[in-house]
Amino acid sequence: MNTNFADLPNKAPDYDLRDLLEAGCHFGHQKAKWNPHMAEWIYMEKDGVHIFDLAKTAAQLQLAYNFAYDLGAKGKTVVMVGTKRQAREIVSGAAKQAGVSYIVSRWLGGFLTNWEQVKQSIKKMNEIETGLKNGKYDGYTKFERVQLEKEQNKLERFFLGVKDVKSTPDCVFVVDPKREIIAITEARAEGVPVVALIDSNADPDLVDLPIPANDDAVKSIRFIVDQFAAGYMAGKAAK
Repeated sequence: MNTNFADLPNKAPDYDLRDLLEAGCHFGHQKAKWNPHMAEWIYMEKDGVHIFDLAKTAAQLQLAYNFAYDLGAKGKTVVMVGTKRQAREIVSGAAKQAGVSYIVSRWLGGFLTNWEQVKQSIKKMNEIETGLKNGKYDGYTKFERVQLEKEQNKLERFFLGVKDVKSTPDCVFVVDPKREIIAITEARAEGVPVVALIDSNADPDLVDLPIPANDDAVKSIRFIVDQFAAGYMAGKAAK
């Protein structure tokens, strides 16, 4: 991934550090759990907890916003990933509003590295959904229809948020790369750039654009996720 994020046109707002502070973005994990590669993003340690340098967080968030804007303006595809409990609703809501795909139940291994097989599963899910709606299966027995509905529900658990994905995405946005390490690994293998809300316990070297901030607090997650989505929407509107 050769994108130089600093070279993108600056479309991002000037973030007030007080807003990030109020959202709790500054709290990292306990020092004992930290990843030393996060050192450049940490301002200090307080009561055994690392505190992020919010000026640097704001600068990284601006880069992420600009990248999202560029993706939206060019009609590129994004998959937003957040499977931890406190991130699911935030990620799915922001993704739907921005008109991008999302995964909030579980990242299914092979989603990127075995895309051809995954594409067939998504196609099957969409075909069953359409068939149930347009009466294609009206001649089936009740048992057969129940089996189809069960298969549809199973497929939707993994693929509902990516039902419109036609090819490998142009970007993956992740909340908590430590938790979503399979997604990160697959994206790296396929050359898909990764933007990540990353806490002090994860390795920033595994992602292309780290946004250092609290990835556990709902307010912090919402602030970062919403800004990335807003950047994409702004870019899409400017096409």
